[in-house]
Amino acid sequence: MDRITRRAYAKINLGLDVIKRRPDGYHEVKMIMQTVGIYDVLTFFRKKKRDGSPSITISMDNGELPSGEGNLVYKAAALTMEAFGIREGVEITLEKNIPIAAGMAGGSADAAAVFHGMKELFGLPMEQEEMKRLGVKIGADVPYCIMGGTALSEGIGEVLTPLAPPPAAHLLIAKPDVGVSTRFVYENLHADTLRHHPDIDGMVKAIGEGNLEGITSRMENVLETVTIREYPVIRDIKETMKEARALNALMSGSGPAVFGVFDTAEAAQAAYEKVRETDLAKRLFVTEFV
Repeated sequence: MDRITRRAYAKINLGLDVIKRRPDGYHEVKMIMQTVGIYDVLTFFRKKKRDGSPSITISMDNGELPSGEGNLVYKAAALTMEAFGIREGVEITLEKNIPIAAGMAGGSADAAAVFHGMKELFGLPMEQEEMKRLGVKIGADVPYCIMGGTALSEGIGEVLTPLAPPPAAHLLIAKPDVGVSTRFVYENLHADTLRHHPDIDGMVKAIGEGNLEGITSRMENVLETVTIREYPVIRDIKETMKEARALNALMSGSGPAVFGVFDTAEAAQAAYEKVRETDLAKRLFVTEFV
């Protein structure tokens, strides 16, 4: 097989808690991860080389991202080629749809798609656990993105417990015209002084029961305490979604993307129109859990 195409799905955090900062600088988290129907498209081309040397070429439709060794797509391809001794070339084209620096794991999702794509393209004996082992070297969200679906994420994000999918719902996702540094958010979060923590265990129970109200009533993200202080537009978007009949609205990850959960497609579409009229966010998506 010389050409394949893979989708890389974005994620949101239905709940996000930070337990503590570890001595090594990483933070221990407890969060509910969920894939949604927004995705990048990666196409892989196998390139046979006469000199038997490996090579990686990345091309994309977005000039905001590096195309060389600093790109997570490149890093995932390089790790795979090194681990399995691949002596050929690969060309990867990336069509970006997931907002960049939004708290939706766009880069991690792309890296995860590379592991799946390289396995298929080169016929590699690489199971999901091996992908996760390689993926965590790139980023804490990559193992989850390799697995996808609904999961409880613990440790630094690499300890994953699959969960049943939540009940069907309709989502409005809004990305305001600001970029947020995940490092900045975590460096300015003082986990040991947090007075309130989300009820992640209660959300896990509600998901298992298929109780949408039980899920949405527990939607909380402790990183909002940092990001909203820097970017109040996030609070404004949340309030606008709630006024438009969202069951609840929350910032995803370190932000700034905000998602609202609705029980009908009509309500989600009406909220789309309301948020668009406010000009609070340049990019809006109506989608669902996947």
